[in-house]
Amino acid sequence: MVMLSSLIVLLNLLVGAVALPGSHPTVRLGIDVLLDDHVELLAGKRVGLVTNSSAVDTAGRATLDRLVTDTRFSVTQLYSPEHGLRLTHRNGRGDRNGVDPVTGIALEGLSCSRPPSAKSLQNVDVLVFDVQDIGSRTYTYATTLGKVMRAAARSHVPIIVLDRPNPAGGLAFEGPIVEPRSRSMIGWAPLPVTHGLTFGELARFYNGELGLHSDLTVVPMSGWTRSMVWEDTGLRWVATSTGIPTLTNAHLYVAAGMAGGAGTNIDDGVGSQRYFERIGSAFADADRFTAEMQRADLPGVRFEPVRYRPGRGPYRGWSLQGVQMKVTDPRQFRPLRTALTALVAMHNLYPSKFKVVNWRRFARVWGNRDVLGALRRGEAADRIEASWQPDLARFAVQRQKYLLYM
Repeated sequence: MVMLSSLIVLLNLLVGAVALPGSHPTVRLGIDVLLDDHVELLAGKRVGLVTNSSAVDTAGRATLDRLVTDTRFSVTQLYSPEHGLRLTHRNGRGDRNGVDPVTGIALEGLSCSRPPSAKSLQNVDVLVFDVQDIGSRTYTYATTLGKVMRAAARSHVPIIVLDRPNPAGGLAFEGPIVEPRSRSMIGWAPLPVTHGLTFGELARFYNGELGLHSDLTVVPMSGWTRSMVWEDTGLRWVATSTGIPTLTNAHLYVAAGMAGGAGTNIDDGVGSQRYFERIGSAFADADRFTAEMQRADLPGVRFEPVRYRPGRGPYRGWSLQGVQMKVTDPRQFRPLRTALTALVAMHNLYPSKFKVVNWRRFARVWGNRDVLGALRRGEAADRIEASWQPDLARFAVQRQKYLLYM
């Protein structure tokens, strides 16, 4: 059962922080609010902490360091998502179970869809979840959150989610809702590709829509509003994974990843060290493809022709051509529309060369097999996008009751 009393108290205290006219908005993160205003939630307890080095406070201090060194409670168990506690592992990898060599605290790695073990949960009185997300259900931290909540519920351990901004803001969401047959680690719940939720709101959505019955408390941010993208928060960006070292990578992750990471013969720029900033292929002509993308008049982004040779990955040493993406307005930018437009353009310009080489992966990534069928039939991007609007309209109503911010 949700700890409604705690949530209501916190919301009453935190709603309505307004920046002075002409000043840059300032956001206080959940970790700051917890330790400064509501440490009674942890006082005297054994704490299990799900985190990595993406989670820092407003001053840039790691949540891990702040909690481990706080004498008002005791951190007795650590958990880390994909990439590990300190982001030292590549995609699909994470920490092994054992002891964290820096803190000396027991550590479980939760990558590859592993939930916290029931045995480890016997050593904690409360779980704290603090990880910075980038706003896409294909980013595995969203799945880790759900699996942690379910494991906590089964072991009757309360969970506290420390909230953080969605870098893309809280207004826009795009894409087909994940079909049951396409559920996976990158599509764990009935969500569109981008959801426009914070992790605190996503946790409430999971509890309400998936029936997790987690004893959940969300510690909201102060000063964040739905219209804010990361650039509006006044916060410094910290890498969220090995592939998202910069804010630019976070904004472009969906645009490149849904085109090049979806089982196609398209590259997403990761092997060139320009993580998710490029969409290219061995058969495209950079100038022709760029002209086609510019002709689509997509909001918040412009394209430049690029020719490159990846130093690693599946296209290592290949000569590739495509577009370099530049986000001109993150508030207007629609990353999934950009990815879909790129796939349609590749299909139209190079029908005999563009291929979906792994249709099962494509279905998992996009969450819907109908997208592939429409792409193969040569349907226009706006028509494909229109096909999932009824589901998005229902999602808009569904998510409304879980929102914490105006």
